[in-house]
Amino acid sequence: MTSDGRRTSGRLASALLIGTMLAGVPAFAQAPAPVTAPPAAPAASAPQPGSGIIHSINVTGNQRLEPDTVRSYIKLRPGDPFTRETLDQALKDLYASELFADVQIAGADTGNIVLQVRENPVINRIVLEGNKRIKEDKIRPEIKLAPRQIFTRSKARADVARIIELYKRQGRYAATVEPKMVLLDQNRVDVVFEIHEGAKSRVRSINIIGNEHFKDSRLRAEMATKTASLLHIFSSGTSYDPDRLAYDQQKMRQFYLTQGYADFHVVSAVAELTPDKRDFIITYVVDEGDRYKFGAPKVESAIRDLRPEALQYLVKIKAGQWYNAKTVEDTVDALTETAGILGYAFADVSPKFDRDKDAKTMTITFQLADAPRVYVEAVNINGNTITRDKVVRREFRLAEGDAFNGFRVKRSRDRIQSLGFFQDKLEIEQKQGSAPDRVVLETNLEEKSTGSLQVSAGYSSLEKFIVSAQIAQSNLMGKGQEVRAGVDYSIYSKSVNLGFTEPYLFDHNIALGVDVFRRDYNSFSYNQNDRNTTYNESTLGFQVRAGVPLTEFWTVALRYGLSNDDVSLDKSTFYSRYSADGTLDPNAPLQCDPFRAGRYLCDAVGKRLTSSLGYSLVFDNLNDRVHPTSGERFYISQDLAGLGGSVRYIRTKAEGHKYWNVIGFTLSANAEAGYVYSLEGRKGLGIDKIRLTDRFYLGQPEFAGFDIRGLGPRVIRAPYNSDGTLNTARNQVQDDALGGRAYYFGRLEAQLPMGNAVKELGIRPSIFANIGSVFGVTKPNLIDTGPTGQFRETLDANNQRTCVDANTTDTITLPSQTVAPGTACPAGLTPNGDRTSAFKELFLGDTWKPRVSVGIGVNWNSPFGPFRIDVAKALVKRKGDDTKLFTFNVGTQF
Repeated sequence: MTSDGRRTSGRLASALLIGTMLAGVPAFAQAPAPVTAPPAAPAASAPQPGSGIIHSINVTGNQRLEPDTVRSYIKLRPGDPFTRETLDQALKDLYASELFADVQIAGADTGNIVLQVRENPVINRIVLEGNKRIKEDKIRPEIKLAPRQIFTRSKARADVARIIELYKRQGRYAATVEPKMVLLDQNRVDVVFEIHEGAKSRVRSINIIGNEHFKDSRLRAEMATKTASLLHIFSSGTSYDPDRLAYDQQKMRQFYLTQGYADFHVVSAVAELTPDKRDFIITYVVDEGDRYKFGAPKVESAIRDLRPEALQYLVKIKAGQWYNAKTVEDTVDALTETAGILGYAFADVSPKFDRDKDAKTMTITFQLADAPRVYVEAVNINGNTITRDKVVRREFRLAEGDAFNGFRVKRSRDRIQSLGFFQDKLEIEQKQGSAPDRVVLETNLEEKSTGSLQVSAGYSSLEKFIVSAQIAQSNLMGKGQEVRAGVDYSIYSKSVNLGFTEPYLFDHNIALGVDVFRRDYNSFSYNQNDRNTTYNESTLGFQVRAGVPLTEFWTVALRYGLSNDDVSLDKSTFYSRYSADGTLDPNAPLQCDPFRAGRYLCDAVGKRLTSSLGYSLVFDNLNDRVHPTSGERFYISQDLAGLGGSVRYIRTKAEGHKYWNVIGFTLSANAEAGYVYSLEGRKGLGIDKIRLTDRFYLGQPEFAGFDIRGLGPRVIRAPYNSDGTLNTARNQVQDDALGGRAYYFGRLEAQLPMGNAVKELGIRPSIFANIGSVFGVTKPNLIDTGPTGQFRETLDANNQRTCVDANTTDTITLPSQTVAPGTACPAGLTPNGDRTSAFKELFLGDTWKPRVSVGIGVNWNSPFGPFRIDVAKALVKRKGDDTKLFTFNVGTQF
């Protein structure tokens, strides 16, 4: 028989022996039972006379233990007298050692005592069965029984209790655990904990008694615990948690304290488990007490440099307002922070409450105790195993010996956090130094991974299928250097980029970086709802950049870039031997045909070298550069192209961002604008001096509600109907966006507060409103073929002009040397050709007047990559704009 077969047979056999080995298991399988006295020895083993003298003590049944070891656990010795009571005590002592499953004493009638023992088995392994909601790596640390240990019932009971407690913490109060043993040879056993997890215990209802001024629903909204319902299907607060119950009491008290009820307290909080152990019913009994108003606040200061009248402006309390504990707390924080900024790190601000129960007023005096001016004794950095100390220290705004400044401590924390090398919620602790006027700044860091390798495939409503590969290291060798490389591929764009940044060049606060790139972009237009490629743009170049801080928040950045652009059109589609006026020249080379491509595209074709020098002036005091919740960022930049090369312009752009947190909402306001001024001379009628690829564009994804490049100047090719009228239906025209020299764009967004369960999923919904416009481009030369279309001659296979005999309808090829370009066919013959499609080009959308859209979006850090979905409605649009209600991106960065 195989070992598995023997184990299975042993497991079946254990059902017959479990009564002996685990007597009373059902009792301790649910919860630990108190240890009871071992069973009394059989009457036959007791000495018949009841007393006597011990002649000898022998041990039988022992396998692992030596007889002397067994005898050492009892107090009986040869030559000693014994009684029934001393024999009973010996039994108890042997059971108390927890080494034996059964003990009997024989030979009491002769004085030759025999200890008949059966040793507890040795544990071979511990097996868990039935655990699905809690993984083994969470349960096994709670189990104290272990392989090669002696099995005891008391330890098994304790392990059962610990496992059940683990499930209770998960809200599963109906969970049960049944320990079983599988007997093996050599007195070994496998211990099996059979776990029945049961359903998660939910909160069925929350009842509040004693509240007169606020409804139950208003108070329940303040609690972290929620009742199980469809409204809270994604909430993790519907399960019962005793710790959360205490937290909810505190939240309820905080709410009442902000509404003027200074005497509020929770009389009792009871959680009752329903008989089926599936749900909890929570009942609070509260006493609201009287409502108070503020009296006239006062400030008292024992610090000589901090005069009370100079601090009074920090007190936002007004006499007659309802008492609000949060306002009191904010005032204490403001006074403490101000004292810290002035160098008093350990200033103690204590509010003194004077309660007038008759007048129902609360007068508060803020008292600043005397404290010495503090200096920084040491800056300690702990936990950075990869990042070098100097990378962290150079972000500190304080050094040893400096006067303490609370604002600079906070700024140091924000700068270190913004490095992106450490886990969130980093804090700098202020500890007492070696003297009362000394402080030690203790920074405890927890590093996180700073390298990333991303290979993703996705689908975008903009670019269809996308493949992206990015590798980056933002803390190269712990020096804070950044190196990156990336490849992106889609139907309409391809790019390769390499970059390196040294944030502190030669340990000076100068950032230097270089980027090398190659980008291929296929522009497109819509023709009767079909997306068609128009021009191809290939760009190869590099950029060198440097940044120097001017102050704590202001930075100036310089850059130089050199790039070669090649804009081309498909020759088989957009090229011909027709001149701009529609005249055919068989001997001319193929050239861009305005009739096919449009004059605005023909003007953009060609290679151009751009050599540009630029600068940016940046103000940045964001608390976090990755996910900011407070602060501002503003910059203005200009680039001068024309230091060599074939392109000359000045591009100016300004942008501002503001973030703040209001009652759980993260609000943001963004505004930006730009203008390109040409330094080139006039290029001709209908030709803009700023080429197509250097202009500004707006649309999704930044301007949700409009399609990509969906607003601003554009040329619409509308076909003629058979009756000579124009067909301007969106699905019948060809739409080409031209961009503009100027643009502006604004966005207001509110990120909605969500429960912990939703946050854990990485879901961040928001509502937003956009406003903006693109404008300022020279009106191009437009084509109008008329209702009958444009006649165009047809060449033969050898590019020779042909004519048609009106009488015989024969086609006659004319030798190119006998007919000059543009001349008519000889007498009696007509040019061979066809009427092309009839259309008229319309120039639309070139206006500064705003477009407006509103919508809701959701960001989700999904397991298969970042996901963004927007549903936006264009409220204000202009003629020619292309709107889009629904857009999404998955598998790419936004």
